[in-house]
Amino acid sequence: MDNKLIRVAITHGDTNGIGYEVILKTFEDPAMFEICTPIIYGSPKVAAYYRKMLNLQTNFSIINRAEDARDGRLNLLTTFEEEVKIEVGQPSKEAGEAALKALDRAMTDYRADLYDVLVTAPINKKNIQSKLFKFCGHTEYIEDCVGEGNKALMILMNGGMRVALVTTHLPIKEVAESITKEAIVEKTRIFFNSLKRDFRISNPRIAVLALNPHAGDGGLIGTEEQETIIPAIQELEESGIQAFGPYPADGFFGSGAYSRFDGIMAMYHDQGLAPFKALAVEEGVNYTAGLPIVRTSPDHGTAYDIAGKGVADTNSFRQAIYTAIDIYRNRKSYDEPMANPLPKLYHEKRDESEKTRFAIPKQKEPAKHEERQPKHETKPQRQEDEQPEAE
Repeated sequence: MDNKLIRVAITHGDTNGIGYEVILKTFEDPAMFEICTPIIYGSPKVAAYYRKMLNLQTNFSIINRAEDARDGRLNLLTTFEEEVKIEVGQPSKEAGEAALKALDRAMTDYRADLYDVLVTAPINKKNIQSKLFKFCGHTEYIEDCVGEGNKALMILMNGGMRVALVTTHLPIKEVAESITKEAIVEKTRIFFNSLKRDFRISNPRIAVLALNPHAGDGGLIGTEEQETIIPAIQELEESGIQAFGPYPADGFFGSGAYSRFDGIMAMYHDQGLAPFKALAVEEGVNYTAGLPIVRTSPDHGTAYDIAGKGVADTNSFRQAIYTAIDIYRNRKSYDEPMANPLPKLYHEKRDESEKTRFAIPKQKEPAKHEERQPKHETKPQRQEDEQPEAE
């Protein structure tokens, strides 16, 4: 694997939130330039405004193309020239438009292979809505733009916990009808493959949470467990995936059982994210699995209430950068051996589960008294009493 610096694209998010504060604070540390080449997709004018207001010392170089990004410096790619009215801590349509312009340019540059990973600063899901953006968030938009037909999976993670979601941004009244056996199986398989490829866990153990309180109490408080979730777990087990459950969410997190699994599959947004954020404190990262692009983000929002006050913590954003870099490297190390696999020494019999050694039979040496057949003669037919070799 080469040692080149990984090019990290960073979209500036909502310009009235804490996006620029956490970005500029993170790259005050010179050590960050030893692990990546950052490219901010945003506005030099907005960046300069926040740098001055927050009295930060971070310098940046203005570029117009991602190809012009240099190692050892903070590159700021101008994604639009228009003036943006900054209303610190307030949602506005202009801030949403600015966020979308940066995100759209980042998608275009990804298709041109101009960076390696993407880290997105928080957006406001309401003010970014437009004719070009009719999605519930980053995850759905990125899946639509560069997913290449693959399905995205939201994973919230920190050092010791990874929580994935069967359903994401849905009203709670629509959750139960969206929990199907097919959805659970599909999402868990994406999760399983991500744990192996993106996190290099050879045989992941996945806990599947119940939908109803007390896992339905045998059908007394709902039948989704018996009718949907348990059959999905059984199908996953039959396909070789170690899936366990369904576990009641309250006891599962309250008892610390989550620490015994490599991944946790929650049924809906708050079931997984509420306990995760309580336990992860300020180190959580949102990772979009299942897509060709490696995309992460901090697990906090625009934080309008503290925007412009200089108190925003950078830990989650910094962890998002580290995570994106780690996943990119893990994918490279996982994929490289697969590109030129070693010849198989074993093959599976179709009618048996046991493995049999694949050996090339040695050619039988002709007896001394036998004369070599002329080349123009046809090969003798097999004798009737000679048994054919097993294929």
